[in-house]
Amino acid sequence: MGARGAPSRRRQAGRRLRYLPTGSFPFLLLLLLLCIQLGGGQKKKENLLAEKVEQLMEWSSRRSIFRMNGDKFRKFIKAPPRNYSMIVMFTALQPQRQCSVCRQANEEYQILANSWRYSSAFCNKLFFSMVDYDEGTDVFQQLNMNSAPTFMHFPPKGRPKRADTFDLQRIGFAAEQLAKWIADRTDVHIRVFRPPNYSGTIALALLVSLVGGLLYLRRNNLEFIYNKTGWAMVSLCIVFAMTSGQMWNHIRGPPYAHKNPHNGQVMPLSPWGWFF
Repeated sequence: MGARGAPSRRRQAGRRLRYLPTGSFPFLLLLLLLCIQLGGGQKKKENLLAEKVEQLMEWSSRRSIFRMNGDKFRKFIKAPPRNYSMIVMFTALQPQRQCSVCRQANEEYQILANSWRYSSAFCNKLFFSMVDYDEGTDVFQQLNMNSAPTFMHFPPKGRPKRADTFDLQRIGFAAEQLAKWIADRTDVHIRVFRPPNYSGTIALALLVSLVGGLLYLRRNNLEFIYNKTGWAMVSLCIVFAMTSGQMWNHIRGPPYAHKNPHNGQVMPLSPWGWFF
């Protein structure tokens, strides 16, 4: 009996090895449902991200900088998923705000965004937007922001760090400086293309024409050229212009604004402010 019983016990042990315990089926079912749910959630995130990028690309095709209110800011910048960097200018361009620095910074920001939009390297990894205080007051309150203009970089993942806020008071807001900061934060290099400015050429041509016309009309009497008083007045005007605060600013390129340490308000610097 011992010899006949041994094979029988071995067959029974083999059957137990081939079949899992009954209690493991709920665990497998739960694991399967979890995998299906994770896969569905991942697919949903991918679809949501594709919709967001498609919408941003559509806006970029119409204008290089798109304006955002509170809802758009939370949807496209704050809420995941994101695989793109967003540069945001927080500003106050309404006339009643009387922010002259905001208007000047906006011009440089437009030059930078246009340089990126019409460059051959343009892609869906970097976008430029703007939040005006009168259109997104809740955004300013959410970020505890009490001054404008301010430039911030929102990375594809995580929250902005301290370096993601552009140091406007120290560097200024020239398009070239903004492009350098963006390259440090995103590894996207933007070559700034400024539109041609013919105002200087036109002013010089008008001045030459005026002087030439005056000399032609007075061609028979050019004694005024030897007038010492006239040349003295011209020399004084040149000296005052060269020693003015505006000329110092033009040569040294200091920041365009400073931040009040008491209330945090950003104020434009007077051309004469460096001497007082």
